[in-house]
Amino acid sequence: MRTLIAALTPLAAAALLAACATGPLGPDARTATIQRTANGVPHISAPDAETLAYAMAYAYAQDNVCMTADQLVTVRGERARYFGGATPGLLARRMFPNEQIDLFIAAHMDDAALERAWAGASAESQAMARGAVAGYNRYLADQAGKLPTACNGQPWVKPMSMAEFRRQGELTAVQAATAALADAVLGAKPPAVAKSSAAPDAPVNLADAADAMREAGLLDSPLGSNAWAFGKDTTANGSGLLLGNPHFPWAGVNRFWQVHLTIPGNLDVMGVGIGSFPGVTIGFNKDVAWSHTVSTGKRFTLHELTLADGDPTAYLIDGKPEKMTSRTVSAPVRGADGSQQTKAATLWSTRWGPVVMIPRAGLNWTAKTAYALKDANLGNVRAADASMGFGRARNVQEVREAMKNIGTPWVNTLAVDRNGNALYADVSVVPDVDAAQLQRCAPSKPAAALLPAAGLVVLDGSKSACDWQRDPTSPVPGLIPIGRMPTAIRTDWVHNSNDSFLYTNPAQKWGAISPLVGDVSITRPRTRADLSEIPALLAQGKVTPEAVQKQLFGNRNFMAGVVLPDLLAACAGLAAPSAEVKDGCAALRGWDRTNNLDARGAHLFREFWRTARLIPGVYRVPFDPAQPVATPAGLKMDDPAVAGKVMESLTGAVKAVRTAGFALDAPLGSMQRPLITSEPIPLHGGDEFEGVLNNLGNQFAPGINSKGLLIDYGTSYVQTVTFDARGPVAQGLLTYGQSTNPASPHATDQLWLFSRKQWPVLPFHPEDVEKARVGEVLRLTRP
Repeated sequence: MRTLIAALTPLAAAALLAACATGPLGPDARTATIQRTANGVPHISAPDAETLAYAMAYAYAQDNVCMTADQLVTVRGERARYFGGATPGLLARRMFPNEQIDLFIAAHMDDAALERAWAGASAESQAMARGAVAGYNRYLADQAGKLPTACNGQPWVKPMSMAEFRRQGELTAVQAATAALADAVLGAKPPAVAKSSAAPDAPVNLADAADAMREAGLLDSPLGSNAWAFGKDTTANGSGLLLGNPHFPWAGVNRFWQVHLTIPGNLDVMGVGIGSFPGVTIGFNKDVAWSHTVSTGKRFTLHELTLADGDPTAYLIDGKPEKMTSRTVSAPVRGADGSQQTKAATLWSTRWGPVVMIPRAGLNWTAKTAYALKDANLGNVRAADASMGFGRARNVQEVREAMKNIGTPWVNTLAVDRNGNALYADVSVVPDVDAAQLQRCAPSKPAAALLPAAGLVVLDGSKSACDWQRDPTSPVPGLIPIGRMPTAIRTDWVHNSNDSFLYTNPAQKWGAISPLVGDVSITRPRTRADLSEIPALLAQGKVTPEAVQKQLFGNRNFMAGVVLPDLLAACAGLAAPSAEVKDGCAALRGWDRTNNLDARGAHLFREFWRTARLIPGVYRVPFDPAQPVATPAGLKMDDPAVAGKVMESLTGAVKAVRTAGFALDAPLGSMQRPLITSEPIPLHGGDEFEGVLNNLGNQFAPGINSKGLLIDYGTSYVQTVTFDARGPVAQGLLTYGQSTNPASPHATDQLWLFSRKQWPVLPFHPEDVEKARVGEVLRLTRP
């Protein structure tokens, strides 16, 4: 045994020793305890991973059973059966009619393939999957007839099966690719024979193609995050200091939930997880803390198919034809009169993946050409093992080690340890296509133009050599291995706000990295804000958690500083401004350029910049990658056409605010409210395009209305973590609270804390948890 352990990595050795340890006997061998502390945070201890997941699923259902039941309707493909076909539903990040969601689920989910994929996961991850399913089903049985009003007695509330658990994981994995393009998969139809001699398609409108990808959430997505990791050279205590600030939806499958998980002698980790995922996704243990940010890496490639003459369902590979395969799927749909109908769709597939049509990007199925999608996260069940590796890591080197399986689906990882090291790593799932292959496998010119314009990677699908490369060092054939992904360990600082790894730290040097991982572009004003806020913070002295918290919730509006001086100067030079322009300029002149609750005029700037930023050539100084913080800058007000459009945007913003019923100089706190509750909770923070680090927005109905600025995504779980002699010193909150049940005391309690900029201490040590406990200890025995 000693020889074996010596040959293992530290993480593997720890797991083996824990598995060999003698644990409790009898019923205690399957019994977990659940203690709750302030704001309903559960601290769960169990003797093994399966029991731990069992108790976590049970506790999560206590807070969110109706939301989980609704998500299970989605992965069963039964939304239209119960809620009607035309009613919109949420598929991962996008809204689609329920009928489309169900047909996509029927088309995409392959339960046999997912079962095979899970058979390759670790024994621990498989045990946790079993525990999660059993724990949720136990809660349904215990609370039969006593569930919250939203789902009590509803026919769509059913026990979870293992296949449905796997489907939830699959949907999370592919949300940045296939699921985001569900309509493109379902809409792919071969051309009629009569159209084979039709005129060529019109030139692609690249601006519209980019808009289509934004609407799909695949370009400049509003979802993102900030993470700052400070090392011993910059911290007051000489230990690591982490700020984690993910910006995720406040409802649906990506909603976080706070939890503390312990297997004595084996695992002790606290933070947040996603309900369908048994484990901690972002958090800390006694030695390390980590967070994630959505990365710029590409999760799929499109393949331009050259079709065989006379047969639009056959394509050429190295000059030889291959037939597409077709499959017809169906879904039950409830009619307006309550009757059930059946809708069907036929899907077409190739060796690359499903055929897709994206007309706004010029990706149509003609007699000569079609396009197929290859998703790098298909069947990715490795995230659970990576997460448990993070939870057991003793330093940032071991955090990096945990990522070697290429399991983190679409995020960067930033981490610190008690020794004062800071880690940045984008070891996410990215197809292995380098710059040379991009050039060698370039498709037709219109399709090739989609990469710089709309972020779509299109390869020549007629050549087998244009498939993803197979690096022997990669644990997953076709994905870039960790050795060729950007990782850095430093003792000063690293950061990420959803732009490329290239901006991690100005002093960091990088080797040759695939352009599919990232490039020099900056699409997030928050990145520019980071690169100015962090040096300003360091100029004040060594960094403390309190200073970081103050900087984040200072709510400086970065883009106001960039463009407002030129706007106000132009206002002053107008001889006869319109009433709207005059009043708008006066309100913006009196604004303090923050997004705090008492900021007067912040809402007017948001509505102005929402449209003005889209004006072609709006900046006086264009972007220069050598000056990423300083550019682009100003407004090109010496160009009459641009100046006219800018003033039109200001006029439109004034009218929008007044039509909504608000004064131009009203305080932001009087109108910015959460969409998820009717409670009038004032919210500070700003939208993605404003460059406010504390990012808040509305995914599906942005803009001001008679109810104000209604928020449904943004700052979600926020934490600062450093270390002392005992272990982690952590403060944090889950902005929207633990529960989606409106009757729960934890539905909105943390929204009020967020509104007041309060950072609760997170009890981690057993004695601290015991002192902070609220209510009785629940003992839960797994059958």
